[in-house]
Amino acid sequence: MGRAFEFRKARKMKRWSAMAKTFTRIGKDIVMAVKEGGPNAETNSRLRAVIQNAKAANMPKDNVERAIKKASDKDTANFKEVLFEGYAPHGIAILIETATDNNNRTVANIRSYFNKCNGTMGTQGSVEFMFDHTCNFRIPAEGRDVEEMELEMIDFGVEEIFADEDGGIVMYAPFESFGAIQKELEHRGIEILSSGFERIPQITKELTEDQVADVEKLLEKIEEDDDVMNVYHTMQE
Repeated sequence: MGRAFEFRKARKMKRWSAMAKTFTRIGKDIVMAVKEGGPNAETNSRLRAVIQNAKAANMPKDNVERAIKKASDKDTANFKEVLFEGYAPHGIAILIETATDNNNRTVANIRSYFNKCNGTMGTQGSVEFMFDHTCNFRIPAEGRDVEEMELEMIDFGVEEIFADEDGGIVMYAPFESFGAIQKELEHRGIEILSSGFERIPQITKELTEDQVADVEKLLEKIEEDDDVMNVYHTMQE
């Protein structure tokens, strides 16, 4: 198995994937998707992807429809995607994806977390290069052969593919390949259970138990922030 498999396996156990936080993230994704391409999922590929993820997360259909309706209101504030970078104690690089309607608030909060936990907030580009920006898709495994799917999808950018323990096939590709893969899967009539983007560290660093605790203290503060969508780091898990 490759890096994407090991990365996904480790992240699946992360505590920040609690249901309430997941629904908040999806709600923001819906707003951004609707503001960008309109409320019609048939013509808005980004919104289709978010709705698929909402279904995968067991978000009630009524919640999704309300979020789409609210996002369609011109008075609803849009969220801007902002990336933050820095270092935790012991040289661990951290990359933070946020969606905010108040950048000043978010900047102040993220900076305070680094300061309180002996970290250092970095400048743009200071750690982003240490992570591969990827996209992923999960489809049903029933009736499909992983090796055959790999051969069929490699021309569309898929670099790593594997079966998970929940009856799905997961594909990873570079960030830029998202549109081509989504289009091809839809063209073939293959159900997309979920899709998304992740940043996989190119190299990870092993720490002692005490050092891990230092880093976790900072990660917990960051992950609890309502503006934070995803947090990635180079600590070995």
